[in-house]
Amino acid sequence: MKTLIALVGLTAMLSAADGGALYQKCAACHGAKAEKPALGKSEVIAGWSSAKTLDALKGYKAGTRNTKGMGALMKGQVAALSDADMKTLADHIAKMQ
Repeated sequence: MKTLIALVGLTAMLSAADGGALYQKCAACHGAKAEKPALGKSEVIAGWSSAKTLDALKGYKAGTRNTKGMGALMKGQVAALSDADMKTLADHIAKMQ
């Protein structure tokens, strides 16, 4: 049983990419340090808490968030992210202050 739990934990760690690597896709619009309003429309996300960012990412993925008309664009951007990836990304963005 311990081996199975360890294997599941290792698999989860390997599937969740590094936050910096995940953020590279975001940097084109949000800036290298999350300092830009994406496409001149969004809020600056630098300084957002991990919880706020995770909530936003989950909302975009579910199609229930459409802040400043960015819902469809962001839904496409986050579609391939797992829950673990979104958490890792949110934690990374929270450190970008």
